[in-house]
Amino acid sequence: MSFHPSSAWFLLFLPLAALAWWNWFRPARRSAIRFSSIARCDGIAPSIWNRLRPLVPTLRMLALALVIIAIARPVKSNESTKTFVEGVAIEMVLDRSGSMRAHDFKVGGKDVERLTALKVVAEDFVSGGDGLRGRKNDLLGVVTFAAFADAVVPLTLDHDVVIDSLRQLRTAEQNEDGTAIGDALALGVEKLKDAADRANADGEMRIRSKVLLLLTDGENNAGEIEPTDAAQLALACGVKIYAIGMGTKGLAPFPMETPFGTQFVQQPVNIDEELLTKLSTDTGGQYFRATDTDSLVKIYETIDQLEKSNVEEQKLVRYRDFAVEPFTLAGFSVPPFLALALILLCVELFLSHTRLRVLP
Repeated sequence: MSFHPSSAWFLLFLPLAALAWWNWFRPARRSAIRFSSIARCDGIAPSIWNRLRPLVPTLRMLALALVIIAIARPVKSNESTKTFVEGVAIEMVLDRSGSMRAHDFKVGGKDVERLTALKVVAEDFVSGGDGLRGRKNDLLGVVTFAAFADAVVPLTLDHDVVIDSLRQLRTAEQNEDGTAIGDALALGVEKLKDAADRANADGEMRIRSKVLLLLTDGENNAGEIEPTDAAQLALACGVKIYAIGMGTKGLAPFPMETPFGTQFVQQPVNIDEELLTKLSTDTGGQYFRATDTDSLVKIYETIDQLEKSNVEEQKLVRYRDFAVEPFTLAGFSVPPFLALALILLCVELFLSHTRLRVLP
């Protein structure tokens, strides 16, 4: 138990209660009746009511002290912190077409296919690492595409699910190969809009911005929706597109199965950078070109800085005011201080006007 800072100074008046009690008992001139002798009274023992005479001023003093304590507001405070999050909803739209098997990226000093490098960097982007701070306060989702677009993970704060899905990504088989950029963008925009509407309606978090992170290494050659039409849909829904063209410039080694095993054949890298630039700039985003793993990491770092979530903490302090609320003392429920003071005053008034009445 403590006292409210704004009224604790009332405790300075507590000595007044003790002063009032002392004033009642201090010697004073009193009225008297003349008797020739009081010798016969010396042998009379004082009654129980005589002995209880100090009870009246004591009750009065205690009541006054309790009133002063009540005015000083004895309280018990419970402090809690409420966090308000303005997060970013990020849909990662990732190309898994056959061209993502090109081995023009390195991870740990070893040549790896583009999709492997993408998974490593994307995982760091989600959970933090290698200069990336992580996106713990953001809704993240995954859409993959080759000839068809698939919503792999709905936008969620459960980032372990996102990481698991990234680790399980594989390049498309030959019968589903292709690059449906427009369909993937439209699907990503739809998921972003729905998730943002739900989050804002629930009130659990506020969506600060909606971002579609498109990563591809080719040209749109499949699907039903034109990428530019999907970009207009994104603009109408307030979604920014950050596009990354992934692949070295010139020729890149592609694996080919031969009777002699896997061999690498140099093939040209064709990325429609003009289209990707238009998709980004039309929606307020940016286009980046990643030619190796280091540049891919730096691109993710840039996006990390451009799209930040905002976290605010508000401290809430709730007070239980024991002046008007009961409290527990030594395992027993005790009435509020004002109620105790009223009870003592009632007892004092009753006694002072009945058996403990003092004649003038």
